[in-house]
Amino acid sequence: MKVAAVLIPLPVPEAFDYEVPEGMTLARGESVAVPLGPRLIRGVVAEVRETTGSNRRLKAVQTRLDDPALPAGTMDFLDWAARWTLSPPGEMAAMALKGLRAPPPRPERRVRRVGDRMPGRPTPARTAVQEALGDGALPPADLARAAGVSSGVVKGLVDEGVLEILEITAIAAFDPPDPAHAPATLNPDQAAAADVLAGATATGGFAAFLLDGVTGSGKTEAYLEAVARTLARDPAAQILILLPEIALTQDLIARITARFGSAPAEWHSGIAPPRRRLVWEAVVAGRCSIVVGARSALFLPFANLKLVIVDEEHDASFKQEDGLVYHGRDLAVARARIEGAVVVLASATPSLETLWNARSGRYGWLKLSRRHGAAVLPDIQLLDLRQCPPDPQTWLSQPLREAIAQTLLAGEQTLLFLNRRGYAPVVLCRACGHRMTSPDTDSWLVEHRYTGRLVCHLTGFTMARPRLCPACGAEDTLVSVGPGVERVEEEVRALFPEARTAVFSSDTVPDARAARALIQTMTEGGIDILVATQAAAKGHNFPRLTLVGVVDADLGLRGGDLRAAERTFQLLTQATGRAGRAERPGRAILQTWTPDHPVLMALAAGDRDAFVEAEMGEREAAALPPHGRLAALILSGVDALAVEKTANDLAAAIPNAGRLEVYGPADAPLGLIRGRRRKRLLVRADRDVDLQGFLRSWLGRVKVPASVRLTVDVDPYSFL
Repeated sequence: MKVAAVLIPLPVPEAFDYEVPEGMTLARGESVAVPLGPRLIRGVVAEVRETTGSNRRLKAVQTRLDDPALPAGTMDFLDWAARWTLSPPGEMAAMALKGLRAPPPRPERRVRRVGDRMPGRPTPARTAVQEALGDGALPPADLARAAGVSSGVVKGLVDEGVLEILEITAIAAFDPPDPAHAPATLNPDQAAAADVLAGATATGGFAAFLLDGVTGSGKTEAYLEAVARTLARDPAAQILILLPEIALTQDLIARITARFGSAPAEWHSGIAPPRRRLVWEAVVAGRCSIVVGARSALFLPFANLKLVIVDEEHDASFKQEDGLVYHGRDLAVARARIEGAVVVLASATPSLETLWNARSGRYGWLKLSRRHGAAVLPDIQLLDLRQCPPDPQTWLSQPLREAIAQTLLAGEQTLLFLNRRGYAPVVLCRACGHRMTSPDTDSWLVEHRYTGRLVCHLTGFTMARPRLCPACGAEDTLVSVGPGVERVEEEVRALFPEARTAVFSSDTVPDARAARALIQTMTEGGIDILVATQAAAKGHNFPRLTLVGVVDADLGLRGGDLRAAERTFQLLTQATGRAGRAERPGRAILQTWTPDHPVLMALAAGDRDAFVEAEMGEREAAALPPHGRLAALILSGVDALAVEKTANDLAAAIPNAGRLEVYGPADAPLGLIRGRRRKRLLVRADRDVDLQGFLRSWLGRVKVPASVRLTVDVDPYSFL
């Protein structure tokens, strides 16, 4: 008999076997309905095999669903990604089916004439409707507007049988891009990079490249030229462009539309489910050439993927840490390798892992060393707060205030950067010292003055700011400690009341539409001073922006995070790089209490190589990424004793292995989240150690109780 191994979209470790009924033909990647307990559930066929029999009775596949099958490349990618991340393969399949599970768009209703029928009682309004409609078909509301009548007139003609209703199902297709529509003028560096990338796609097969260009060097134009040449040679080719933030998609979509004369498909959480289904169907049918999306777009069922671009590849937002844990950049490289496509990792501040791969020759290295056109890199000044501290309860030093005033007088824009949301990061009682924390979570509550509430940015918990201290009961003793972007904006409004000021953070621009509106206002010069978190430090081009003030350049350097120095260097480089994008020269002022810190000194000197060499040296000495590998096991549960016992059981079952160490178990820095106690174990291994094989062997020795949740994070980015 034939047996189908079916991936069920549940966190189970393997596919389930089902008997294939006589007369049913199944193939890998097809969707089926199979029984699971008392219900039917959708699954994906992972394998069909012949077997001579079984010592257990198998349930039968109920039916093959009439949906497009996942292509072979997609299935291979899902299998690889599950093994690499040690994730349930069914959950990977669920990601690939996300668009298919969305409801289809409602059919569009249109009306048209029924033969030569005429109304029994002609009126001027009815005649106007017939003349406006002619021999075509229009939505009822549009027809009423075109005829200048009420919708009741149209309905009356439908009821009389003079007009009839048509329901038109939306077609999953996108206008094909025109590679010759509006080509950009490239400088020699951009043209050389585009030549190499286009040559690689023409050759065929897998190739990986780092597109390494300073901020404002025109990386987007270079890779869009490679997209154009790829499509010119193969109109059926598909291209995926990944971005770390939804807020960045609108600007890139506008640029792609201007370049190719048609808009690309869009894929991220802000897209309505019916639209996602249309995109999914168009991608699997090969009727969609360019997709711009977030990391989840990696799981789309591409029919002919030829080019994958990961823009801002260094960005930590590509790491998915909730639910299915994976790194979008790493999976993008794997997807390209499996599909035989070219992958481009673009950044002004590449991750050390990507730089290591480029240096070792695993990736091609394309460099754009100067800004496009007349723009030049900003001058960066370290402002020593030990010499000129801000006034008490203020956050902007006098030199920075004077620079803002000069910029306003010149009719130019200022960006004040502070990567901290809200009004104040800590609220404490000056009577007893109690710090306001989220219930059942070791996380401080952040004050948001705009809403008058205290918010936990980890769990989403929110409460009104209390009048009494919950610990000692003292009245009016709660004070705000430290600045967030709202508090900096408050200071700016007091200093420069005539300036047009705005805040750019995920609180003030909660969705893509709001982000697009604010970015457009800033681009058009409608904002004089923008106070922003990292939301404004990624990929935006503000032609009138000439001054960037970093309120607290030391913020990211605190703590013992492995990537703290790297992340701070990247973020500050990106933030300061917003200045001086057009013909106006820019400058950046970084307020710091530690101007002699190596990260800040390298940043001020514009010497990325010095920073990279120092950081690489420290990582190599400790055999840490990219010179080694890490994996984290995170245990959590409501029962602290059960979590403790499971952690100890894991520690006692560590297999013998060379060139590998396990640290812990230890309490996680955030030891309590949503009432669940947390323990961590950290594995460090040399690069050539089979880390996944070690983890599988180790986890196979311990049965984790149902009351304890185990999360495996291969190549972790967060250590909280």
